[in-house]
Amino acid sequence: MTTKTSTPKRKPGALKTTAPAALPKHMIAMAFDKAGAPLVEVDRPVRLPKKGHILVHVGACGVCRTDLHVIDGDLTHPKAHVIPGHEVIGRVVAVGPGVETFKPGDRVGIPWLGSTCGTCHFCRSGRENLCDLPGFTGYTIDGGYAQYATADAEYAFAIPPEYSDAEAAPLMCAGLIGYRSWKLVREARRLGIYGFGAAAHIVAQLAVFHGQDVYAFTRKGDKAAQKLARDLGATWAGASEELPPKELDGAIIFAPVGPLIPLALAALEKGGTLVLGGIHMSEIPAMSYDLLWGERVVRSVANLTRQDAIDFLQIAPRIPIRLHVTTFPLEEANEAIDKLRKGKLTGAAVLIPPT
Repeated sequence: MTTKTSTPKRKPGALKTTAPAALPKHMIAMAFDKAGAPLVEVDRPVRLPKKGHILVHVGACGVCRTDLHVIDGDLTHPKAHVIPGHEVIGRVVAVGPGVETFKPGDRVGIPWLGSTCGTCHFCRSGRENLCDLPGFTGYTIDGGYAQYATADAEYAFAIPPEYSDAEAAPLMCAGLIGYRSWKLVREARRLGIYGFGAAAHIVAQLAVFHGQDVYAFTRKGDKAAQKLARDLGATWAGASEELPPKELDGAIIFAPVGPLIPLALAALEKGGTLVLGGIHMSEIPAMSYDLLWGERVVRSVANLTRQDAIDFLQIAPRIPIRLHVTTFPLEEANEAIDKLRKGKLTGAAVLIPPT
């Protein structure tokens, strides 16, 4: 997709709106039952939003690797029978008391960060992504694998108008966590990206736009992902086990594969930074200190802040970020998840609920 637009301004309004008369009493959703089991299609009630919240008719919801970590039990404290999905795009159909930022008909995105306490020292120091008492969409708060979703209005965002719902969905996590990761290596001249999936294909465009040389690392033999990387402007694309033709001075790992860390460090020059962009990673193998020596830095990225969303949604249409998505009907969520698990997707998967 090619877009060129400025971010629409979101004007507060004083209107207090309840649900339209045509709002259904029930909806279809795909719910988590237990770790390792397929999602289950369920019938759930559609509830009016409480104070400060909005009810959204879901147009599309991205399938993120974090969803896979919830479903596979890598993230161990989900809400019971939670509805996954935190790359949610849809239209507001009802607002709760006190909501002045949105009105029915507005198109919004709902990301992973669903709430924060606002009082812990992380929140008070501008690091709400590290909040001690957070809420996460699709994990501790029901998410967007459904026809409707509710969200705290303060943690939802207006979406640039020239992205379709399906195209916009990956922006809400792959884009946001990618952007937060990229900010830590934005000064790198030669940037390596390991795991060329949904987040990587967005970050590659962000990096190329800012004049960085991108080196894309994929599963061995994944010619489709390597071609996509080159089509998006990568200088080089190859297997993760390969060394790039030039040393990197920055790298991001999006794949949740611990053994990639020593491989990436081996490709990193002295003083370089390696960013770990996932919420979960398999065990990191023992490695020689030589790979770290020379003031190389390894650091993780956790969640996102609302300011990340504001900033990224202003930048994305100016580049413009092009989204490569494969859509699935909501009831085929398990098929989409299985393809993601097996590395059989190029770009991002997006679920489309029935209208």
